[in-house]
Amino acid sequence: MANSMTGFGSAEGPVAEGRLQVDVRTVNHRHLNVQLKLPPMFQDLEGRLREILREHIHRGHVTVSARWIEEAPREGEIAVNVERAREVVTAMEELKKALNLAGDVDLGFVARQPDVLTYRTGDAPSIEAEEVAAVVRRAMAELVATRQKEGEALTVEINRLLSCVEDELAAVEQRAPERVTAERDRLRESVAMLLNGKKVDDDRIAQEIALLADKLDITEEVVRLRAHLAAARDSLSQPPPVGKRLGFLGQEMLREVNTIGSKANDADIAHRVVAMKGELEKFREQIENLE
Repeated sequence: MANSMTGFGSAEGPVAEGRLQVDVRTVNHRHLNVQLKLPPMFQDLEGRLREILREHIHRGHVTVSARWIEEAPREGEIAVNVERAREVVTAMEELKKALNLAGDVDLGFVARQPDVLTYRTGDAPSIEAEEVAAVVRRAMAELVATRQKEGEALTVEINRLLSCVEDELAAVEQRAPERVTAERDRLRESVAMLLNGKKVDDDRIAQEIALLADKLDITEEVVRLRAHLAAARDSLSQPPPVGKRLGFLGQEMLREVNTIGSKANDADIAHRVVAMKGELEKFREQIENLE
């Protein structure tokens, strides 16, 4: 079953004693184009994450975003800047004397001053690749499910469009022999009018009719168009990716329909050709969404 190229998946899970959320979004694109938006500490995992994405996605623009819901703890320590504290105390004593103020400089006041107490963070937490991969896979599972569901709906619509083309083509096939007969009668009447009662050369008329019938014959185009329609239906039932193949088949079907139109020489067939071209244009728009 064909998949849509549009979807969304999200998951969260424990990573390095913190909690990570991963969102995966996909939209239409001719090729597989991956964009990763990860915390700096995950940069070494990009190759692994791209491999996971390629296991499930063949076409589309993919955006993967990861953020901490609960950031992984880091080891660190509080450092005391004694020289800075001494400068603060000295400055306050000088201010006290200069302004003839009472009171003592307490510890709480000194500790609150900038650069007296600082927190030195340790190294970034160790990230286990498999922990991150597990969260990404769960997000991918949700993404794949949404792409499959939308793909099913697209498949139904595309099959409906193919059925419309088949119905119009059947009407063209039914009309084609009548068109040749009408052209034969028209040719006989025209020749008889030109000869003004003189004897008509039946052999010559038969030869002209044979040439005309060959010129108007659309049998090959109809056979090829039916083969392309069958191939398109078969592609829709195959595992993805199928979008590129359906795009090629759409071009071939339109080529056959155009050729039928150029040979039409009949108002009813011309109208059927316009209808088929309209359905194929809708077909082309819909398959742009398929992986």
